[in-house]
Amino acid sequence: MSGADDRAFMAQAIALGARGLGRVWPNPAVGCVIVNEGRIVGRGWTADGGRPHAEPQALGQAGVLARGATAYVSLEPCAHHGKTPPCVDALIAAGVARVVTALEDPDPRVAGGGHALLRDAGIVVETGLMQAEARAVQKGFLSRVTLGRPMLTLKLATSLDGRIATASGESRWITGPEARRRTHLMRACHDAVLIGAGTARADDPGLTVRGLGVTGQPVRIVAARGLDLPRDGQLARTATEVPLWLLHGPDAAAAARSHWSALGARLIEVPLADGGLDMRAAFQVLGALGLTRVFCEGGGALAAALIRAGLADELALFTSGLALGSDARPGVGALGLDTLAGAGRYRLEELCPVGGDVLSRWSRM
Repeated sequence: MSGADDRAFMAQAIALGARGLGRVWPNPAVGCVIVNEGRIVGRGWTADGGRPHAEPQALGQAGVLARGATAYVSLEPCAHHGKTPPCVDALIAAGVARVVTALEDPDPRVAGGGHALLRDAGIVVETGLMQAEARAVQKGFLSRVTLGRPMLTLKLATSLDGRIATASGESRWITGPEARRRTHLMRACHDAVLIGAGTARADDPGLTVRGLGVTGQPVRIVAARGLDLPRDGQLARTATEVPLWLLHGPDAAAAARSHWSALGARLIEVPLADGGLDMRAAFQVLGALGLTRVFCEGGGALAAALIRAGLADELALFTSGLALGSDARPGVGALGLDTLAGAGRYRLEELCPVGGDVLSRWSRM
């Protein structure tokens, strides 16, 4: 089989895996394609909730045609016993002759062990094909395993001059319906949506994915040091329907804790730093709880806190064609920078029109 064929089949495996983004945490979103004599005989990707894994689903489709076939997998097959048997065992039992992977799994329970077991069974193993493309899909999982925290996408919807609301606080709607629909798609590809208490009070958001026909919803997270949130708002009314996690400080009142716990919210106490919640510590807790991808929708103070903490891995900036002036509210709050050298740099990944607005996506350099 040619190198071009290998790339084409691996591209399909990576694309299949991406279908699970936002719905498979704490597991990685893996795709698998089984090919016999140049023909795809099985396809699979990590199912919602993280099980079953991609490989057994693809092998189940392939049946006896898996014997002597090549399996293209976007991440090293697991080699440990968890809630499901190791995927390497399934590949060996199916009789595949060759396994091509994009990435080695850094999870200490795997970390090359899957590849080694496959080789010990006489299977040809090749790894590193389309590594950069696979790493982009696995960015959140890799962040949780290697850094102990989920990756963060910071989304901003601003005017031409970087404002997210007028001086009076009016913000609906700076961007158009197409940008809002794209935002819902972005939410669906993340495990959780994060906002600050100010946004919760000002906008009374639901933070759910709507209009896309998706099953399941991302976890809704609000950073609210004192738990001073609307007690009759959308988040409160739906706390038992869609997961609601509240990041709060050690000084949050006992009455407020009891109220939100009774409503069904999960309370997560984090320490304070620089006069607010310690977001680095908060993200370590979120990683320990299994989250791999978080989508932050502001506001300005929270955006600044996340950038200062070095947590903003990607920026998704929707820019509309209007100016609001210096008295309007900025998309990013004060960063306390004295020099340009102290500012983090981001690399442009995408620039495209979305309706009447422009989307630019950036990744931290």
